[in-house]
Amino acid sequence: MKPILTPTLLAAIRKQPNLPRNTWYFITATTLSALNRPEELPEVFKNATGEGSDTTGNGVPSRDDQLRISRRLREALLKASAVGGMPKSINALMSLKSTTPEDLLDEPGTGISIRHKDIYDTAPAKVLERGQPFFEAIYGKISRRIMGQLDWSGAPDLGLLARLTYGYVLSNTDVLTPAETSFVLIASLIPQDVNPQLKGHLRGALNGGASVDEVRAVRDVVIKICEASGMKRLEEDAIGGWGWRSEVANV
Repeated sequence: MKPILTPTLLAAIRKQPNLPRNTWYFITATTLSALNRPEELPEVFKNATGEGSDTTGNGVPSRDDQLRISRRLREALLKASAVGGMPKSINALMSLKSTTPEDLLDEPGTGISIRHKDIYDTAPAKVLERGQPFFEAIYGKISRRIMGQLDWSGAPDLGLLARLTYGYVLSNTDVLTPAETSFVLIASLIPQDVNPQLKGHLRGALNGGASVDEVRAVRDVVIKICEASGMKRLEEDAIGGWGWRSEVANV
């Protein structure tokens, strides 16, 4: 298949007005993963960590900057699993690993995992207590209603799954801020054409500290990538197709 991420598209992404600094690469990677194009992640990594990446303004980023970029990419793909599914995150992370130098990888047993303490050294109740305010911060005044809908969905474990996901996966902000976490979720939801969930996370990005212009810029970048993959607005009488059944939600 022809690549989605052409030089022209890459340039447009990086020049997108109002896009928050140092976010283009993980937003792009998350979108490509959601589109099931993990083979394109090495190109994202190369452009984010190579010469001309504009991370330091002095050519090739320093090793510390490259490590930070690598970890932010991996964290975005991990968090994307919450709404995009484990299979796509696994494939994306494996593709990313194939192009990442060994000294920029985090290996098990090194004490670097940001969730090791949550799993092995922290009582589950404590982790869930951290996830609850994170959930409430995203959904604001409607958070109780949203969780109630999950609890009373006919499958009570749906609410449990949400609590576990927010506690163990999404609420850790050691690598990505709350707003950046919302950008990841937006980038994963738009390709799936799930406006009900997207609306909540667009607002969640605002609640996390992003401006309206920044959230719109993230949305626009994701749509550009989706359209480059062939997605389009579907006709009302279309039986199926690759695209959106209605206008992509906005703020």
